[in-house]
Amino acid sequence: MRRTSAGLLVVLALLGAGGGFLLDHLLTAGGRATFTPSLLLPVLLLLIAAASLGVAWPVRRSVRSGVRIDPFRALRAATLARASSLLGAILAGFGAGLQLFLLTRPIEPPVGSTVAMLALIGSAIVLVVAALVAEQFCTLPKDPDDSEPRDRAPEPGGGH
Repeated sequence: MRRTSAGLLVVLALLGAGGGFLLDHLLTAGGRATFTPSLLLPVLLLLIAAASLGVAWPVRRSVRSGVRIDPFRALRAATLARASSLLGAILAGFGAGLQLFLLTRPIEPPVGSTVAMLALIGSAIVLVVAALVAEQFCTLPKDPDDSEPRDRAPEPGGGH
């Protein structure tokens, strides 16, 4: 499994920013209030960051101590970390798009909305960083058996 690339995270953040900006634009064009995320969302993102690190920590501990760990456990922890980093990038971009829309309006944005957007952006960035650290924790050393070349398997239908 390859590590999450910074380019992918940037692209997702830009797409999220476009989506957030477009959502607020469509809401105001339809005569509705702009979207303000709940203040519980940043708390949830921080809990996901802690969970991602918590699941990856035993993998890191076993790798450092030399104790063999179930590779599927490491894969599950790495998959959670990757999904968390992708979610964090999307939500950081989404929050930035919402904030950008509010800042481009002729009236000054309400303090509550600004605080909610900044909390969303900050917690999403913390989630991305924690997820990338957790992904690093899940890097397993190469198996000694993998370094030896394997004999080719006989082809089906081939000779006797």
